[in-house]
Amino acid sequence: MDLITRITQQFDESIAAKQAATEELAGPIAQAIDLMVNTLTNGGKVLACGNGGSAGDCQHFAAELVGRFERERPGLAAIALTTDSSALTAIGNDYSFNEVFSKQVQAIGQPGDVLLAISTSGNSKNVQLAIEAAHAREMTVVALTGKGGGQMVKQLGENDIHICVPHNRTARIQEVHLLTIHCLCDGIDLCLLGEEDNAQ
Repeated sequence: MDLITRITQQFDESIAAKQAATEELAGPIAQAIDLMVNTLTNGGKVLACGNGGSAGDCQHFAAELVGRFERERPGLAAIALTTDSSALTAIGNDYSFNEVFSKQVQAIGQPGDVLLAISTSGNSKNVQLAIEAAHAREMTVVALTGKGGGQMVKQLGENDIHICVPHNRTARIQEVHLLTIHCLCDGIDLCLLGEEDNAQ
């Protein structure tokens, strides 16, 4: 297979994955937007955690809220738990890598906050422990997963929201996760700012 054919195949598979996910994910994404808007407008914050590419997604999401997405607005309270290298290495060294997120949730999570827990497999142990810590702090969880949700799906309570990409390939799941993050940011802005005036 030549490179052009291979690249075209990647694009086609990504498009198909997004189309297949649309109907299944639109509802839970809308629920997550409502939850996050309610949290943010009541003085709460969104904490986000994940590993590898999911760590990058956490940082992307938090940056869009704290700075801006596509429209000007005041900054919104969001923290990626993946960015503080001193905290991550101290916790990893003194306790274990499994606790790098849960310790931070215990320290800065408050009742009414939201944890955005991202794992393509749903089986990341440190994300699972972060969910446990969030529940102990009376926080609500938005789980962003794939591959059926893995072990994380068993942890979720009736007030939590599960956004599970209906795919088994990590790259495709991550691509839908990024689109989901953009949908969350756009929806939050829509709820806070109303429809954009395109007449100007």
